[in-house]
Amino acid sequence: MGTTREQLLILITTPLYLIVIGLEFFISQQRHQATYTLKDTLQNVYLMLLNGGLDLLFRTISIGIILVFFYDHRFFNGPENIWLYWISLLVFEDFMYYWLHRMDHVCRLFWATHVTHHSSPKFNLTVGFRSSVMEPLYRFLYFIPIALCGYRPIDIAFIYAATQIWGILVHTEKVDKLGWLEYILVTPSHHRVHHGSNVKYLDKNMGMFLIIWDKLFGTFQPELPASAYEPIRYGLTKPMEKEDPVNIVFHEWVNISHDLRRKGLSFRQRWNYLFGPPGWSHDGSTHTSDELRAMERLQEAVRSNPPQ
Repeated sequence: MGTTREQLLILITTPLYLIVIGLEFFISQQRHQATYTLKDTLQNVYLMLLNGGLDLLFRTISIGIILVFFYDHRFFNGPENIWLYWISLLVFEDFMYYWLHRMDHVCRLFWATHVTHHSSPKFNLTVGFRSSVMEPLYRFLYFIPIALCGYRPIDIAFIYAATQIWGILVHTEKVDKLGWLEYILVTPSHHRVHHGSNVKYLDKNMGMFLIIWDKLFGTFQPELPASAYEPIRYGLTKPMEKEDPVNIVFHEWVNISHDLRRKGLSFRQRWNYLFGPPGWSHDGSTHTSDELRAMERLQEAVRSNPPQ
């Protein structure tokens, strides 16, 4: 039954994606905007296929064995009321995804996987398919608490797939702010911020469907007007030097390997290069997002109050 539901989602969303991507591309061409490039779009498709293939191969283990094991040893059953069951599952899954996504940003080991999703200098609907290739190998760990609370693994997988639809559709510059929905849902405006490499926007707006988690846990940042802040720059703070099919997936793993081989490092320093926040360095040669924000605030304070 769960597989049938997911197949129905694919059947419905595939033509939807084709229509909205075609519409976005048409609008971009009419406005003479460089929203799409052939190279970037092919990279997005390539990463989507890699992620989808790995997800399909690992699904039997992650859902059919591991999550089923924890469901069989659940602490209690999920709500009996069908509406309460699905609504609470939606909220619970989105909450756990927030922490999955936040860990991808604050721990370099996981950032090495997630960085592929942020490596595009463009922001369009096909970037929503620019997947973190190896995420299926560990994503299920965040869903174990949901199974332990009595939600069926196949339903967890279905709700994740359903919220991903929204997560893909918010990758667009063609939709402005959405009024009162900005207070509840992750909107294109919120997600533009998330993909920005501007210092103020780094590691912000981690939610996929509900924006309330970011507001509760201090990672929310609204999109600022051009008069108040610089325009959004998409992509990485330091763009990749090579964008071949192998480097686009593994470049951060190569960087980690290089840092771990530095001479004279203590155990703690090596640990931080692997599990610390992206940008951490023992010698100040690179900076974390929090350090960059502190530096920006200091520069703003100096500009506002120049020495007399």
